[in-house]
Amino acid sequence: MKVTIFDTCVVDLFFPQVAEDMVEVLERFGCDCDVPTNQICCGQPTYNSGYEKESIKTIHNEIDTLLANGSDYIVGPAGSCVAMLHEYQFMLKDDPEYAEKAKELAAKSYEFSQFLYRVLGVVDAGAQLDTVATYHRSCHMTRLLGEAETPYILLKHVKGLDLKPLPHVEKCCGFGGMFSAKEPTLSQPMVDEKVDSIVSTGAQTLISCDPACLMNIGGRMNRRGIKMNVMHLANVLNHNVDPSRIKFVKDVDKAAI
Repeated sequence: MKVTIFDTCVVDLFFPQVAEDMVEVLERFGCDCDVPTNQICCGQPTYNSGYEKESIKTIHNEIDTLLANGSDYIVGPAGSCVAMLHEYQFMLKDDPEYAEKAKELAAKSYEFSQFLYRVLGVVDAGAQLDTVATYHRSCHMTRLLGEAETPYILLKHVKGLDLKPLPHVEKCCGFGGMFSAKEPTLSQPMVDEKVDSIVSTGAQTLISCDPACLMNIGGRMNRRGIKMNVMHLANVLNHNVDPSRIKFVKDVDKAAI
């Protein structure tokens, strides 16, 4: 199975280990991964800021780059950015050259945890992480991509992981791309509320599937002097792996998940 990696700006610039761990996990399950060097930004920050026409050139580039190698799937480590890839088909529905390409891209594109469970059928990646953790569920992954289940399924099967429920998990961390830059007086109380909820769980580790959220929350924790390990799901699933423990959907009772 050939997989093109959509590595996203934030991962490329701030969390390269996330991409490395994601590729290692996918290769462990037989995926032949490539990372196109021409990919830049998905265009979400500018498009959501109202610069719709100005974003089209960037969006066209992303479509051409991610489809160029003819891979079976495109997989990304950020629910928010993958959701943007899915939005292209609506943005470009009247574009004679890119309307069909955008539909093709959407049909092939998956967020990392989605791909592992819904396409590969992975339930237990064989990882072990001895820590008390909580999971931050990002807005865009949940509400735009429509995925709220798969990270919890995969985390449930990480050996040694004590996952605590996060109070007010549905609330935004206050990042929202340009929102945090343009509306800091609104963004800061939102991230402070999120940090307080995380701390209240007693967790030692914060886990998420959206690196931008981790950057925002982790940055605020650092400024407040709160010591906590911040990890992407890919980092967790590539930690202390025991291949003998790997399980797929067919190997377990789905009702017990």
